[in-house]
Amino acid sequence: MFVDRTAELAMLQTLLERKQSELLLLYGRRRVGKTALLREWASRSGLPWSYWMAQKESAELQRRRLAAILRGRPPSATGPAFASWSDLWDDVATLVRDDRRILILDELPWAVEADGAMLSALQYAWDLHFQQRNLILVLCGSHIRTMETLLSRQTPLFGRLTAQYYLQPLPFGALRDFFPDWSPEAQVAAYAILGGVPQYLAWFRPQVGLSANIRQAILAPISMALAEIELLLADEVRDIRTYLTVLNALGEGAHALKEIANATIIAPTNLTKYLGVLQELRLVERRIPATVPPALQARSKQGRYHLIDPFHRFYFRFLRPHQAEITYQPDQVLTQIQAGLRAFVGQTAWEELARTWVFTQGLRGALPLTPEVIGSHWSRSVQADVVAVSWRERTILIGECKWSTDAINRQLVRHLMEHTIPHTVAALPEGGAGWRVIPALFARAGATPEAHALLRAQGGIMVDLPTLYADLGAETR
Repeated sequence: MFVDRTAELAMLQTLLERKQSELLLLYGRRRVGKTALLREWASRSGLPWSYWMAQKESAELQRRRLAAILRGRPPSATGPAFASWSDLWDDVATLVRDDRRILILDELPWAVEADGAMLSALQYAWDLHFQQRNLILVLCGSHIRTMETLLSRQTPLFGRLTAQYYLQPLPFGALRDFFPDWSPEAQVAAYAILGGVPQYLAWFRPQVGLSANIRQAILAPISMALAEIELLLADEVRDIRTYLTVLNALGEGAHALKEIANATIIAPTNLTKYLGVLQELRLVERRIPATVPPALQARSKQGRYHLIDPFHRFYFRFLRPHQAEITYQPDQVLTQIQAGLRAFVGQTAWEELARTWVFTQGLRGALPLTPEVIGSHWSRSVQADVVAVSWRERTILIGECKWSTDAINRQLVRHLMEHTIPHTVAALPEGGAGWRVIPALFARAGATPEAHALLRAQGGIMVDLPTLYADLGAETR
């Protein structure tokens, strides 16, 4: 099932409209839907197109399969033989001529690994043949670090690319296409577990409920979900065990460098190397309080490290600690998941979606500020879940998130106004003197009339689940 990707298809459509040769680098993590997007776009284009995926095999076999595909044959290892990539690209040039067509080369890192001369040969062919033709050549791959090296000055293709794009997971609003009959609450919970990775979302069946899906798709002994993290790391790093140890520490709640070092028994000097690689792979991000001025963020010592992918958070929170029990008493593990899921959803997906709501409303100009930074704030005295800052306007939005089934009361509004906001504003330069503050509450069940009136009197914003669900759904349409 192909879902959403409206913006990405529109972006790719611009390549067709430019009426010139194009060399596009499109990459992203495993399972994110790169191949599905490119094939959907190519099939809609109305142009002749060819798709080739490199495999873990010799360069000679790779060339044979590509040559067969370009001739409209099955990707057989008995296709035409070429002694080098240079010979193959010369042959491709005679086949494509000046016809407008699309050629997609998928999992390019496997081809580069089999023959390091592949990129040099492609660069020469692009300079000599393809950039004067009407060819749209797409280079695609899942090995993040390998694909990003193609953008550096040291690689043969530097300066040749006409476009590049990192494909992100689907937005929350796309989940209604996967689970059209599920309640908004269930969709938020599914997003907390699976995120927006299409392959992960395909694990769940819309015909059954959330708990049944967790039991059948994740806790089954044959589930691929249980091996997903190690498979992802195996493509990118050698010392899988150490990286798993670091990821596990993050999943268990260690976020400051000292906390992670204590949990992993890795010296901070060595730990920064592993965290750096995980950031390059876009598995981990380093967050800085949104109240830190941009000029100070790079050297701030307040950084905390967090897992980026929702499923990875779910895995290290609920699955990895109970790996042994999953094989022989999965129902007991399911009970533990059910007991902790509401708190997990509130601490992860609901806070994330609240920040996404601020971002999208800011782009629409629907907020009383134009956010330049959106994140959160933390210190020894306070935790603010949602913080949006406009340094130019000297305006800050400060919000708390509640995933309780009960409506927020006046006491929670007063806590926001009397505790969270003053302590957060105090972290701004000069103690926040002269800054305008916008209070905000993101509450699953909304607020009582008295609480809503108190918040409104302070110029605050109340966002409940129906509002957020409708607004974020509109962004995908």
